[in-house]
Amino acid sequence: MIPNNPISHKPKNRKKVILRLGKYLLQHKWMLLAALVLTIVSNLLALIGPSLSGMAIDAIGTQPGQANFPLVFYYCGEMLVFYVISSALSYLLSILMVKLSQKIVYQMRKDLFDKLVELPVRFFDSHQTGDIISRMSYDIDTVNSSLSSDLLQIAASSIMVIGSFIMMVRISPMLILVFAVTIPASIAFIFYRTKKVRPLFRQRSAKLGELNGFVEEIISGQKTTKAYHQEETMVGRFDVKNEEAVQAYYKADYYGTMVGPSVNGINNISLALIGVFGSLLYLSGGISLGNLSSFVLYSRKFSGPINETANIISELQSAMAAAERVFRMIDEEPEPMDAPSAIELTDVAGDVKMEHIQFGYDPEKTIIHDLNLHAKPGSLVAIVGPTGAGKTTIINLLMRFYDPQKGHILMEDRDSQEITRKSLRAAYTMVLQDTWLFNGTIYDNIAFSRPNATPQEVIEAAKAAKIHNYIMQLPNGYDTVISEDGMNISQGQKQMMTIARAMLSDAKMLILDEATSNVDTRTEMQIQVAMRNLMKDRTCFVIAHRLSTVQNADVILVVQHGDIIEQGNHDQLMQKGGVYANLYKSQFH
Repeated sequence: MIPNNPISHKPKNRKKVILRLGKYLLQHKWMLLAALVLTIVSNLLALIGPSLSGMAIDAIGTQPGQANFPLVFYYCGEMLVFYVISSALSYLLSILMVKLSQKIVYQMRKDLFDKLVELPVRFFDSHQTGDIISRMSYDIDTVNSSLSSDLLQIAASSIMVIGSFIMMVRISPMLILVFAVTIPASIAFIFYRTKKVRPLFRQRSAKLGELNGFVEEIISGQKTTKAYHQEETMVGRFDVKNEEAVQAYYKADYYGTMVGPSVNGINNISLALIGVFGSLLYLSGGISLGNLSSFVLYSRKFSGPINETANIISELQSAMAAAERVFRMIDEEPEPMDAPSAIELTDVAGDVKMEHIQFGYDPEKTIIHDLNLHAKPGSLVAIVGPTGAGKTTIINLLMRFYDPQKGHILMEDRDSQEITRKSLRAAYTMVLQDTWLFNGTIYDNIAFSRPNATPQEVIEAAKAAKIHNYIMQLPNGYDTVISEDGMNISQGQKQMMTIARAMLSDAKMLILDEATSNVDTRTEMQIQVAMRNLMKDRTCFVIAHRLSTVQNADVILVVQHGDIIEQGNHDQLMQKGGVYANLYKSQFH
């Protein structure tokens, strides 16, 4: 008995998914038309073979010496020619379908990536990176496989079934009655069994996803596992995940493989019935031996595609579900358009104001209640406070990754929502705690913030960030290629390179979110001095937990529970003896 499982492999709106896939196909209508012509011609030529086989048998006759060998060889030669041409056309059709599916997959992947670029930060904050990558790679590859093979199989099967049925009707309408029982039985069994098996394939995919996620987690945390001597614990957990995945695969494959043999068994029953009733019809003179042979061959071509379709139904369901996941992401709401009256921000001095800001990632849960601040041009504004106080949220609002529910953010005395996002964000450069380096040379990574910078400007930025000497010690200097995510350099060196990247930018405002958390104290002090000299006349926002990095700030904002509870420079706040003073003393005393 197949276990009950509520998980379904069926997409919620199959018709909509099919129509959208159809639109991608119609973008290449001439290739699709050529594929359709090749499919029809190839299968029609293959359908001539059984008829010629029957003619050859009739030419042999049933009595000794009755055979007309020239005619037999003629029919056999024609049959060989038709089958060779049909095979050649099928080969060309396979190549054409592979190219067609590649073009469609390329466009789907491009549409998906274009959408990812347009999506707001909110989307990435609420979706796992692994799930996004899975849609970009695995789901689209599943669609590709279905388009290149399953779609072709269904098209060929449809023509073969219709053509075989017509040929059998021409040969003997009476023998067709055999299929009045076996074909409905096959179709009913296919629908019944696939409905039961479909949830098992979904469960199999889910268990495989869990196993892959667990393995990825263990690989990324192998140092911690070894440090705490938990290898045996993790091996035990892996064994559990592995066993669940194996059992899920077994159940899906065990019950899924029943479909093909069962339908094949029903088809064999139809073949036996044709043999019995065809023999009786032959003995009564109602059909020739050649026609009976042709009818048997056509019956195999008629029932064979039904069996093949039964075997690929689960694959088609997987492809439909995968396509739906891709389309669902493509249909995600992009970042809101700029207001029609929005202007380009020019002549940026760095004057920023936040007035009575109220904000929550969930509108029902406000985390910033009534925030007010004024960053004057060229000032260094430090934002400090405990974890979860809302420091990073302030940066998200300044960059318009999110918009406040209430209040206004002013840049150069103009509401930020009246400024285009592109020009507003171009006024900032950022260095985050989570550094990001791409696979490329060190030079390209530093110059990412200003591609038109000269080599000398890149070098000066690296010197100011105290990373130049390290770069020059590498075999290829600035041409050294950084591996994926900068795994071949230390975290501190990665962070200094991102600081160099920010220094190279000509933006008038700078955001530093724990930018020096992974460098030693001496280097940190050197970078602070270099940055202060380099960023004159720039407005800087610095988020820091280590208060030693913000002592020279023009103004320090102490944030707690989404509100600024203290404001002033280091000396003023220390004299006040409030929250900042207590935080400072806890770090240095």
